[in-house]
Formats: sequence, C-alpha cells, structure tokens
Amino acid sequence: MKVLRFLKNNKQFTVFLLLAAAIAAVAVFAPWIAPKDPYEAVMSDSLQGPGGDYAWGTDKLGRDVLSRVIYGTRSSLTMTLCLVAVIFLVGTTLGILAGYFGGIVDAVIMRIADMMISFPGLVLAIAIAGLLGPNMVNAVIAISAVSWTKYARLSRSMVLKIKKNLYIEAAIVTGTKRSRVITKYVIPNMITTMLVTAATDIGTMMLELASLSFLGFGAQAPTPEWGLMLNEGRTYISKAPWLMIYPGIAIVTVVVVFNMLGDSIRDILDPKQE
Repeated sequence: MKVLRFLKNNKQFTVFLLLAAAIAAVAVFAPWIAPKDPYEAVMSDSLQGPGGDYAWGTDKLGRDVLSRVIYGTRSSLTMTLCLVAVIFLVGTTLGILAGYFGGIVDAVIMRIADMMISFPGLVLAIAIAGLLGPNMVNAVIAISAVSWTKYARLSRSMVLKIKKNLYIEAAIVTGTKRSRVITKYVIPNMITTMLVTAATDIGTMMLELASLSFLGFGAQAPTPEWGLMLNEGRTYISKAPWLMIYPGIAIVTVVVVFNMLGDSIRDILDPKQE
C-alpha cells in the first residue's frame, strides 16, 4: 500500500517509470515483438516505403526497419546501461579515494581528471575509439575514459564535506579502520546523489554512443543499432527518409523518457523539496 501511495503522490515519476519499463520490456522481448528477422535481407524488397508487409519500410538490403528499430532497443539500451555503470563505478571510486585520503592520491587523480577535461569530450572519445578499433565495447571504453571525471569530482566534493562531520572524526579517534569508515559512514551518505546523477546521465550517454556509431566508431554492420541505422540511412535521406526518421524518433523518445525519469528521481530525493 505504501508503494501505491508513493506512486500516486509522484505522478510524473510513475508515468516515466512505466515508460522506461515499457522500453526495457521491448529490449528484453525483442525476438517475440519484432515481426521479422532484422538481419534477413530481401533484395527484391529494397527501399520499400512504409505500408503493406513492412509497416516502417525497408532499408537498402530489404531488411525490415521496424524489426531493426525494435532490436536496436536491445543493443542501444544494454550498452548505454553498461556505460553508465562503468563511469559510475570508476568515477565514484576514484573520487572517494581522492577525497578521503587526500595528499598525493588526491593530486594524482585530480590532475588526471583535469587533463581529461582539457580535451573536447567527443573528440577525445573518437580518438580513443579509433585507436582501439570500431565496435561497441571499444566505444563504451572510449566514452568511459572521458566521462568518469564528472563522477570523480562530484564524489570527491561530497566526501570532503562528509569528512567534516563529528561522527566521522569520532569513528577515526576510536580506531575504526579506514575501510569501515568509508563503507559504513561515507558511502551511505553520498550514494543517493550519485545514483540520481547516473540516472539523469542515461539519456546523455545514449546520445554519445549513438554519435560514435553514426560516425563509424561504434556498432558495425549488420548490428541493428540506432546510431548506425542513421548513418546507413543518410545516403538515402531524399529517396527513403524513413530510414532516418524512425531510428531518430526512437533515440529522441528514449532519451526524453530517461531524462525525465532522472529529473523526477532528483526532485523526489532533493531535500529542498521536503
């Protein structure tokens, strides 16, 4: 009953949570939802317009666009969540170490972060992805390498603030181990803010991955991925605009849903809203 009351009192959060769940369901059940095989090429049906057997038309190889967009939900969402998890864990961990231990540890981690920030993020990610080779895993590594700094700086600032509390000083004076102080007192007091930040970054990270795929440094053919589909469709934008319209709508929809969900979570957990 408490859950139902909470959902009722936070209608915006409930709406976007349901939409996010629906998107996740599409990704999980893509093989049962997609009307056709997204990899099956039927050259005789090349570049057919929406309608008939192909509700959203076909691409240059005669593959069903609707099925490829549905399967694209699986690849795009999975890799985006992996990317957010990586930068969350790496950035938060490094920020905690820098903030708690200070000294040389803080100096090294923050100087590395400053160095990464000094370069344009997407340009540096393209360079890293180009060196590693074009595929989705390397795209995740490339974007992670330039995105962890945000989490490191945020978590470091929070740790520095938490360290000033009397209960932290009391724990240290009584001989509590550093690892226990971090896990019992520091992390619980900052994890909520870090999770909210991660939730609001899902949409942004999806755009970053789609951008690399569009430029040829992410997913590779014949993988049904939205950024790659946009890249494949741009050649036929005047002849077959649906090749870019439907993947574009999918990207915009998912990004908006997760951005609004993250904003809703932040509003709920923001102490100023109390």
